[in-house]
Amino acid sequence: MSNKNNIATAGNKGAGVKSDCFVQLELTKSGGINLSLKSKVDVMYGNSIKKQVREMLAFFGIENAKIEIVDTGALPFVIAARVEAVVRQLIRTDKEYLLNVIPENTFLTKKDRFRFSRLYLPGNTPKLMINAGIHMPNGVILDLEDAVAHNKKYEARFVVRNALRAVNFYGAERMVRINQIPNGLEDLDFIVPHNVNLILVPKCESAEQIRLVNERIDIIKKEKGISSNIWLMPIIESALGVLKAFEIASAAGNIVSLAIGLEDYTADIGTKRTNEGSESFFARSMVVTAARAAGIQPIDSVFSDVSDMEALKQNVLKSKALGFDGMGCIHPRQIEVIHNYFAPDEAEIERAKKIVNAFYSAEEKGLGVVSLGSKMIDAPVVKRAQKSINLAISLDILDKNWREKMQ
Repeated sequence: MSNKNNIATAGNKGAGVKSDCFVQLELTKSGGINLSLKSKVDVMYGNSIKKQVREMLAFFGIENAKIEIVDTGALPFVIAARVEAVVRQLIRTDKEYLLNVIPENTFLTKKDRFRFSRLYLPGNTPKLMINAGIHMPNGVILDLEDAVAHNKKYEARFVVRNALRAVNFYGAERMVRINQIPNGLEDLDFIVPHNVNLILVPKCESAEQIRLVNERIDIIKKEKGISSNIWLMPIIESALGVLKAFEIASAAGNIVSLAIGLEDYTADIGTKRTNEGSESFFARSMVVTAARAAGIQPIDSVFSDVSDMEALKQNVLKSKALGFDGMGCIHPRQIEVIHNYFAPDEAEIERAKKIVNAFYSAEEKGLGVVSLGSKMIDAPVVKRAQKSINLAISLDILDKNWREKMQ
């Protein structure tokens, strides 16, 4: 991002850049619009790109300018984001160039939605967003924080905003990780009005940070006439955050899950993260306990070695054994492993069936207690069994008779 001498830039170019464009805008005093386009798809889409750019400049009232575009196959939502970013660096305006919201991006999500996997997508790298939904993660995270360079954060907001409106994520929950509070409060203007389902609050260390986020969300919702819920997922990433985990987890009614970020946490306590995870056992247990006490989902950290699927499998099994409901992923190939091993296995499903059967039998007989064999079963055990059955139904791994019974 640059705005020296009435010149601004946005976007990416160079080797390896795809589905993006680099835009440089210089405001001039006369001469009309001088537009230069270098595009690998010029023959097919050059005229439509030029038309879109000229329409946008007219929309913002710019009559004289020199604009240079290096295009590597950017879709219209990316071109719009890049052009608007350079324009708004140079002129004061409250106008937003908003693309139509596609029907696929209007659905809302429930508080207790299954969140086995959430796929991180850098907020300033459009090529990774375009087909992310076909890998079927439970959620996609458009990341404005660690995955975006400091000097690119402003322009990334426009890409993320436009992606929320125009990219089909095939049913994945639309999530955005904002920047650390207080800087992240400025991100909210770009996402709250644009169909975000869930906002991740990174490096969270107090209930006060959650209050500030919700306060700003409420202001924006009132201004824009928005009534739908926007869920929050605080991320615990420090020693202080771990010690305040329950305070954070119970800070607001729209918090649906509590996550842990182990890269920053281990750095904060001065140790190295390992696959065995002994250095983070306390912190992960605290996050699970705090989340369960607050009645929300505990979500584990990402597993950073994208090449080792066996190590990922073992990590998922440990995570599930600790009580987590899901984890983050940084590569699509991790999604299937995460789904397979967070899902209830055959033994879990069979035990859940027996517990639920015993519960129904006790109800039919008017009994006040539920027993399985010689053991008494209390309400939390029944609830957990029913959750396993519901998971199995949603994943289509429960036999037909039981699906009909639970309907």
